[in-house]
Amino acid sequence: MTKTDKSRVLIFDTTLRDGEQSPGATMTHDEKLEIAQLLDEMGVDIIEAGFPIASEGDFEAVSDIAKNARNAVICGLARAKPADIDRCWEAVKHARRPRIHTFIGTSPLHRAIPNLDMDQMAQVIHDTVSQARNLCDNVQWSPMDATRTEHDYLCRVVEIAIKAGATTINIPDTVGYTAPMESAALIRMLIERVPGADEIVFATHCHNDLGMATANALAAVEAGARQIECTINGLGERAGNTALEEVVMAMKVRQDIMPYQTGIDTTKIMNLSRRVAQVSGFPVQFNKAIVGKNAFLHESGIHQDGVLKNVETFEIMKPADIGITETNIAMGKHSGRAALRSKLKELGFEMAENQLNDVFVRFKALADRKKEIYDEDLVALMADQAANTDSDYLQVKWLRVICGSEGQSAEIKLLVDGVEHYADTSGDGPVDAAFRAVQQIYPHDARLQLYQVHAVTEGTDAQATVSVRMEEDGRIVTGSAADTDTILASVKAYVGALNRLRLRREKTAPDADMKQVSYKL
Repeated sequence: MTKTDKSRVLIFDTTLRDGEQSPGATMTHDEKLEIAQLLDEMGVDIIEAGFPIASEGDFEAVSDIAKNARNAVICGLARAKPADIDRCWEAVKHARRPRIHTFIGTSPLHRAIPNLDMDQMAQVIHDTVSQARNLCDNVQWSPMDATRTEHDYLCRVVEIAIKAGATTINIPDTVGYTAPMESAALIRMLIERVPGADEIVFATHCHNDLGMATANALAAVEAGARQIECTINGLGERAGNTALEEVVMAMKVRQDIMPYQTGIDTTKIMNLSRRVAQVSGFPVQFNKAIVGKNAFLHESGIHQDGVLKNVETFEIMKPADIGITETNIAMGKHSGRAALRSKLKELGFEMAENQLNDVFVRFKALADRKKEIYDEDLVALMADQAANTDSDYLQVKWLRVICGSEGQSAEIKLLVDGVEHYADTSGDGPVDAAFRAVQQIYPHDARLQLYQVHAVTEGTDAQATVSVRMEEDGRIVTGSAADTDTILASVKAYVGALNRLRLRREKTAPDADMKQVSYKL
């Protein structure tokens, strides 16, 4: 971005870093690479690929994303520690356009954590930003909890970071405390008071604890910020981050009052939203702005009548603008491979011939049980295909559940590392009985934190999408599956979560002193 291009807003996506910090949202290595590629293709300017020093897995993911990125700047996060910054550079240096993002908490609450006074912290900021700039000519610096930092001190440390070589200054509302007028005033104050502010890009990073993340980000842009940090579906710590789809579409739809441009191909939004929901195990709420299932549905008679006469009466954007197909034609058992490939491509799924063959087998099996298959069914089918593979350590081979007034029981055959095991148990309901059967075969101490069932479409033959969240020794994972049989979908989701827990156990433990310092921008 040139200094004269004042209408251009850079989109910095942190789905793979801040988004993945959502409890249970851990993605596999291949899933991270896939999401990064989709973000790159959509036109995201900067992709924050991860926190390289957190674990060997994070380092490898950032490094591989950096090697494969075609257009986006690839950014890694680093605390204000020399080892973090060196490790971050080792991961991102392979990118065509690398960036180091380093940070330290500057509010009174956060200064107390490393027990540094103002002068000591200022020196740390100077030294670490200088170190990063000596390695990379694209350096971003963040004063964590900036919105609760004293203004005079914030101006002082921002000036130090700029003089040390930072090219982007990010202002995080780490705990989602700020209101829009404050967000704008803070950016405006820094631009006016800090020497050299007109030579760098100011960024805004907002959390949604009070439901104002999107409003705060857009207010900061109006005040002069030219980079928005956000995530797909608003994924992130606690209540989440600014949602990419919301800020991008707000600026696109309301050009009359927000005359800013991004490089985002908005027709790719819906596909990315669906894919992130699938790999993270975090379903999108039905009434979520832009990408929710109900975002373009009209049930009220007045609304339906208005839309039929003139779509603009109750719709401020077209479904096609975010990649929702105008037609939702049902497919069935007589649909062939070519039709399936065409429909999946329309929904954003590209696949090789062998992958199509696998999906086609599942499609035919679903068509035998369900008369008509709609777009939502195919999206659920693809999610289930990705979440439950033949290479999984645990696989559901066969399930039979008996329900009645005299009790409920479940029989299951489970493959454990390729070896078949059988269990027959009873429980308090069919789902409980089935889960007990799994635990009898594969003993574990994981606790079920969440169990959700959603119907994909209408009708008694609708597929059920089941999501579970499990916790074991501080590790939180999610699992999801879809099937016309709700109990079978439940067991597959449960087994999927157990597979993820097993993978988490095998990962390299984080750096020991990571426990001592928060890194939740």
